[in-house]
Parts: sequence; structure tokens; C-alpha cells
Amino acid sequence: MATGNGTGYLGVTPPISTSESSERERQVTETLMEELKKQGTFESDEESRNREIVLGRVAALVKKFVYEVSLSHGLSETAANAAGGKIFTFGSYRLGVHGPGTDIDTLCVVPKHVSREDFFEVFEKLLREAEGVGEVSGVPEAYVPIIKTKISGIPIDFLMARLALSSIPDDLTLRDDNLLRNLDERCIRSLGGSRVTDEILRLVPNVTVFRDALRCIKLWAQRRAIYSNVMGFLGGVAWGMLVARICQLYPNAIAGAIVSRFFIIMYQWSWPQPVLLKQIEDGPLNVRVWNPKIYPGDRSHRMPIITPAYPSMCATHNVTASTQMIMTEEFKRGAEIVDRVIVGSANWSELFSKHDFFHRYRYYLQVIASTGSADLQIKWAGTVESRIRQLVMKLEYVDTLTLAHPFIKGFEQVSYCQTDEEVRAVAQGDISETVRKRKKEEIEGHEGASVVHSTTFYIGLAIEPKPVGAVGPRRLDISYPTTEFTKLVKMWEKFDEAKMGIVVRHIKSSALPDSVFDQGERQPRSGVKRPNKSIKGSGQSNNTSPDMPNKKRRSSHMGPDSLSSLSTSHILKSTATDNGFSALSTLPTSTPVVEVPPIPTYTTSSKDMPDIKSPHLPFGENVAVATGTAGA
Repeated sequence: MATGNGTGYLGVTPPISTSESSERERQVTETLMEELKKQGTFESDEESRNREIVLGRVAALVKKFVYEVSLSHGLSETAANAAGGKIFTFGSYRLGVHGPGTDIDTLCVVPKHVSREDFFEVFEKLLREAEGVGEVSGVPEAYVPIIKTKISGIPIDFLMARLALSSIPDDLTLRDDNLLRNLDERCIRSLGGSRVTDEILRLVPNVTVFRDALRCIKLWAQRRAIYSNVMGFLGGVAWGMLVARICQLYPNAIAGAIVSRFFIIMYQWSWPQPVLLKQIEDGPLNVRVWNPKIYPGDRSHRMPIITPAYPSMCATHNVTASTQMIMTEEFKRGAEIVDRVIVGSANWSELFSKHDFFHRYRYYLQVIASTGSADLQIKWAGTVESRIRQLVMKLEYVDTLTLAHPFIKGFEQVSYCQTDEEVRAVAQGDISETVRKRKKEEIEGHEGASVVHSTTFYIGLAIEPKPVGAVGPRRLDISYPTTEFTKLVKMWEKFDEAKMGIVVRHIKSSALPDSVFDQGERQPRSGVKRPNKSIKGSGQSNNTSPDMPNKKRRSSHMGPDSLSSLSTSHILKSTATDNGFSALSTLPTSTPVVEVPPIPTYTTSSKDMPDIKSPHLPFGENVAVATGTAGA
């Protein structure tokens, strides 16, 4: 095992344990792999071969692209052939944890005379002309410019990086930091994905164990609805780095043991102590490297997980107080289930049970983005989605709101409307069964008919229990956060009031649409008391019970909310015009007081619940070793 740090071990601290896994851990690892196969996380041999064939075609296409651009720049045929061009995969495919139907993140590395304009003009054209290629969508203005397509049914996301080299040899690797010299920021960002992925694989003691454990954690995070960087949870790279860190701390353990320790250590982690796979290094560029001692913004990161490739960055800057609390509770749940799996009183399938987000709260916020065009909707909904986290952070400052829980994806709907009233209702989130079932053919030739594309995002609201002795309804005023959020999304440089709609409104759990539930999944019933689940308490250590932004310790429960009424900020007024869907104005509205049956008050402070057992490592293993605080 090559450590590269002169210490004899991988990582920034010594391992917690170098012991081999027990016989029982070997048994549960076998059952884990059987469960992962049963859950459909592995692709078939045929699909694996198809991916390899497609990547071979892509590699040849990139060389052809560089060759054609080289000739257009006046290079000789010999020089154009020698200019090369190479692809590097990254993300879940490169890590070896991809599943059926997942995309392949692919980086195209080209020589210095090939421009980004060439990538979106010449290469995109070559893609469109290639056999077996479906729709091709280039987004040159993205933060990391990208081309999305499908080749032989396999989704592929293409990035491009232009190196300061006259040719790209076939044996090129991207590990040398000096390759970043004289590159623009977009090229450095594009290279980052591949460099980080390769470095993660280099820094784990056993790649097979790492992949098996990560496949488990990835499935768990997806099923529990905490797999989303944009919504303030963790993305694939961050989950990969967490698993890699546990592998470093237990270099001789197998997957079942890694998964068990993962949940316990992540639950007990002393945030904002950063998770590092190696010491942060300086490099040849005058670029910002994560450093909380210098940058105030870096000090604000709640769960910093730092990329191991230069320039090191925080992969989790989107995490908010609410999403940290939710993930902490999920770590605890995972630890408890795996503990029971090891003693034989539970099965792995329990770990992967579906989230209960749409059964968990009494009230939800709906954020509805709408347009009259499919292409425009992709961009508008993406813009709104990227700013949901800002709304969550503003909601966290509302006094009696203890948690704002964003769901990890939006729900898309295409509605075929025959009247202005139907358009207005759809834009406000009120889609009748008639409109929901209506087909496109039913509005063809109908005067005044229009198509509305909408994407609805959800935020669950947890409310503080009503104070003892308090009587009458309460009003939770969230008008400021929602108004500010509406202003924020409208500041998008391409926002068009006449074509785009935005609505923020609250609904009761009983009013959630059928579309958010799986077929046969029972919807929550209004007024039914459900068991209260603590987020902050439950025996959690002081280090892992995060404060809300105002630094006031708040109790939080993930069950029914003691709430009598809400005030929301805006309901969209919209009309159909000759040009299609038009969002004309936002009108302030007030919500009438709604009486809610009394709900029992639950104590959630950890000091008041000494009987709750916190997950802990086996005897002789000390989590403080992982953070370098043991014996301090």
C-alpha cells in the first residue's frame, strides 16, 4: 500500500484500527452484496460491454474532432494526426459504482489550438451526425460548460478542457498540477472532476472494498432522499470522500465493517472539523484554496468535506443548518439499523427503505416554476432549483420554524389547458383531475388553449410545539423569506415576466397531490396524530447537534407540527395569450386562520433523554483518532 506521505498510512491521521474483519462481519458483507444485487444496483454484463463500446467510439470521435479543427487552423495532416485528444471518465462511472441507466461523465482533453467555441460548434455537430446518437444539448453558458447526449441509449455528459500543450499524447495523465498552468477557470473546473476522482481512488487502501461500501452508501442516501448537492445535501463526490475516509481509518476492514463504522463515525463527527483525505497542498497557481483561517466564507461551511486534488475546495458548501440536522438523524438511523443487522435482528433491506418525506410534516411549501415551453422550462426550473437552498436558509431564521426540509428533486407536469382559468390554476399548483388526465390531442384546434410546463419543489416545515398554556391559533409569518426568494429568482438575467411564472405557497399534508406518492402508497390523513421523531436530541453528542443560524438552540421534531395558520407571500396570476403561457403579475395574498387539533408536546433535548443510547464504536476504537483530537 503506497502511502505517499511518509507516515506508513493513508490519510491525515493514523488508522483507528488495522485489525482484520471478524467472521460475522464477513457474513454480513456477503448478505450486503446479495441485497445490493437484489436492489438492482449492478448493471448487466451486456450493458457494461455496451458502455465500453460507446466509450471507444467517443474516444475516436474526440480524435477526429481535434484532427478536423487542427486542419482548419492550417496544420499539416501529419501534425493534425499527432495533435491527439483524449477522454477521461469521472464521477460514479470512474469510481466504479454506477448502476443501470446512469450517465457517464466524460472529459475531453484537447490541445491549445482547439477552442471552447470549436467544442460547441464542431464537436457538437460531429455528435449529431454520429450513428446511434439521440438528442444533443449543449450548454456553453453553464458554470461548467457541458454537452449532454445519449449514445446507443447511454446518457453521456461531455466537458472539455484545453491544455497548454501542442498535442495530447495517449499516455497523458492529469495528476501533474503543472498541467493547470495558463488555463482559464472553466478549464480548471472541468479538469477538477477527473482529478478528484482519480485522487480518491489513489487514497483508499482497497479499491474493491471502497467501491462495495460506497455502492451501499449511495443507494442508502438516494432512498433516504439526502443525495443532492444542489438542495443542500451531499452529492456523489462528497459521499465518495466520506466513505474513502472511513476506508483509510480501517485499512484492513471489508465492506460490511466499513458501512457499520461509516454511520457511527459520521454521526459522532465533530463538525465543522473538515474531512480530509490528505493534507491540503499548495500549487503552482494563484488560485484560491480552501482555508478557513484566511477566508470568512470557508469558516461558514457547516460540514466541510475537502477535495483531495489541487486546488482543494469544499464539496459541501451548500449544506444548511436544516440539511445538516436531517443528515445527522439519518446517520443515527443507519447506525442503529446496521447494528441490528450485525446481531442478526434486522435485514439490510431495512436500511434502504424509502424516505417518509411526504408523510413527515403537517405543512409543506410548494415552489412552482412554470412556462409555456419545454426548452425554456428546463432552464427556468433549473434556475429556481439552484436557489431553493437560499429559501431554506431564510426560513431557518423564522422564530418558530425549527426545520426547513427541502426535497431533493422537483416534480414535472405538462398540463393541456383549454381556458384562462385552467392556466391560472395550474400555475398556482391547482391541477384538477380533468386537466391532469387531458391529452394533447384534446386541445388541438381549441381557441385559447395552451400548454403549461410546471415543476414543483417541496419544502417540509417543522414547527416548534405550542408553548404550554397557550390558547388559540398561532400565525407563522413566512412572508419575508418567500418574498425575498421570489425577488431572487427574478433577478436571473434571462428572466422574462411574460413567459415565466413563480409561485410559493403552503399546503397541508392532506392536500399533497397523488404525483408525489408511489402507486399504492398511502397518503397522510389530515389531523391524524403521528409519532413524533426527534432530530436534535436522541442522545446526540454536543459536537453533532448543530445550532440554527441565530445560534439559539432549538428543539426540533420531524413529526406533526403545532401550527394553526400560515401566511404566504405570493400567488401567481397568469393568463393565456395568443403567444401561449404568460405570467403577468404576482399578487400578495393572506391565508385564513386554520384551526388544527392540539398536538402533544414532546421534549427533544438530549439532556432530558438520558435513556436514549447513542451509536458508538466497538470497544477499543476511538473516533477522536479520526480528527486528530485523541489525547489532546
